[in-house]
Amino acid sequence: MQEIVERLGANDTAADIARTLLLPYLNHAATMYESGYATHDDIDAAMRFGCGYPIGPLALIDALGPQTVATGLEKLFAETGDELHQPVSILTQMAADSTTFAQAVGEDEVDSPQLRHDIETVGVVGTGTMASGIVEVFAKAGYDVVYVGRSADKLDGVQARITKSLDKAISRGKLDEDGKSAVLGRLSGSTEREALAGADIIVEAIAEDLEVKLELFRDLDRIAKPGAILATTTSSLSITACAAATSRPQDVIGMHFFNPAPVMKLVEVVTADETTPEVAETVRALCLSTGKHPVSCGDRAGFIVNALLFPYLNDAVKLHEADGGSLTEIDDAMKATKLPMGPFELLDVVGNDVSLAIQETLVSTFGHAGWLPAPTLQQLVADGKLGRKTGAGFHTY
Repeated sequence: MQEIVERLGANDTAADIARTLLLPYLNHAATMYESGYATHDDIDAAMRFGCGYPIGPLALIDALGPQTVATGLEKLFAETGDELHQPVSILTQMAADSTTFAQAVGEDEVDSPQLRHDIETVGVVGTGTMASGIVEVFAKAGYDVVYVGRSADKLDGVQARITKSLDKAISRGKLDEDGKSAVLGRLSGSTEREALAGADIIVEAIAEDLEVKLELFRDLDRIAKPGAILATTTSSLSITACAAATSRPQDVIGMHFFNPAPVMKLVEVVTADETTPEVAETVRALCLSTGKHPVSCGDRAGFIVNALLFPYLNDAVKLHEADGGSLTEIDDAMKATKLPMGPFELLDVVGNDVSLAIQETLVSTFGHAGWLPAPTLQQLVADGKLGRKTGAGFHTY
């Protein structure tokens, strides 16, 4: 951490780039905390486990010093006039009081969620990469899993992906043949949704299309037993809307896994308007039982990770457009602060079309003019240069 602090405090072009991009990100994280949207621990854990960052944003503010961050933002605000660069009140107050986020939350109780619903059988709807990963996560944790797809070929694809993953674990000495057999023995595939009738929780991981999801939730409402939890893995759609399609909105919740699900530890547990505390607590406990790290937040565009990550990525594009550095210079400057990837490398991995869609959703929700998608990002999408999946994006592959 000290190395990161020293890098950000340096007097060179790379440090200027890093400060220009990280200060608004830190301000946004402080705003998220101040609004009560998510806790200190959950905001920091979300960025560490969801993005692989070496330190969460609020812990980084503490390490740099709230006064240093507030002063840097004031300088940036004077240069840009962007309201998003004006230090949020909690930062200026901490700077004045010489306090930190760690001190502010030092007496918080440790959250130890319990299963308030019995969970023995998990249902999964979907047969893509994310769905297959979720099936694997639950089966490896000892749960019986029923997964549903449109065809036998799709179901076979799930089995094949999980078998390949387990074989890889065996080759690395992390699993034996008996363990593999046990995991595969917990799986049951079906082309009929009625096979989900006995599941204690059903997790859908189908197309990111609201109408498609609403149709599914109406059907799950018919099929699922009373008290079964209905979860969606959506990263951008309204959980409240999905809940409203059922007669049991109190049992509907978001479980935003990160890809690849068997590897990534983070799950954003997203409560809708009517989700009961018992359902939310059960889902957090369930995540912990599978080795995942749950963070809690409300049903709002971007949740924690995307709401903090994508404005930063968009800012990187705008900095490049303003001749603030070449693609490589900006990527290298951010990796020098121990981020796992530079912003343009990450945009190309995520997909520029996906990134643009998320940024547009954030703007429509929050209305910040400073978050309007960068013209270069829009142009790359219009040109079909979507990143690694098309062979070209900000970089060429």
